[in-house]
Amino acid sequence: MNTDLIKTSPPKKGADFNQNLPLHIATLIEVRAGKAMPFAREAMSAIDKAPIKAPVAVDFMGLTTDEQADRKHHGGSLKAVHQMATATYGHINAEFDLNVRMGTLGENLITEPVNGLPDINESTVCIGDVFQYGDAQVDGSASVQLRIVQPRRPCYKINDQIGQFTKVPNIASWISKQGIAGWYFQVVRNGIISADLPVYLIERPYPFATLEKLWQLSNSKDKFAADIIEPWLAIECLEDSWKVVLRKKVRKD
Repeated sequence: MNTDLIKTSPPKKGADFNQNLPLHIATLIEVRAGKAMPFAREAMSAIDKAPIKAPVAVDFMGLTTDEQADRKHHGGSLKAVHQMATATYGHINAEFDLNVRMGTLGENLITEPVNGLPDINESTVCIGDVFQYGDAQVDGSASVQLRIVQPRRPCYKINDQIGQFTKVPNIASWISKQGIAGWYFQVVRNGIISADLPVYLIERPYPFATLEKLWQLSNSKDKFAADIIEPWLAIECLEDSWKVVLRKKVRKD
């Protein structure tokens, strides 16, 4: 989408994101990156992300200053950038009486809602949503555009990361059951990103395809009619492993 000059309509306060686009939905309050360091089980990990103070380049593999130690399961063009709802930390801390800080679980972007709109979370964003960070240019370079292509599947490293501070077992399983592990972006347009930029929703081709609904369908023990599953299989940008799971959910009448 050509958004060299963002022009937005006044949002409907208290509404969802299914409005006229582009829509100014949030402010990017932090950008975070990590370095691969010694971790639990004699492994390396870059799950702990620290704020980046200066603008940083984003290419098809994500933030150029961000690292992933396990490139088989993390990183790559379909897991280029990770975001998780800020409320997830509140849920974890309330459930387990902890004080886990933002950035602990590997997210790159932290946003704050604007204009009376809801927070960016699994119930408000959809597969295929494209976001733009900033207006026409950021520090002389094109503004970054990112597309949501899949939820995040929590792994054991979440347990090991939080387990450094607590004896609570298998938080990753609890996060998975809640469906609040966040999502991964594919980079649509390279550019420069930094804190304090406005965040615009510029494309929503699949308004039915919330991450919350995808998580429910994928993890349900039930089978579903083909007309419920087939629209998801037609989403071109949905990462293939999720389609494999969904195909198995079709009820054979």
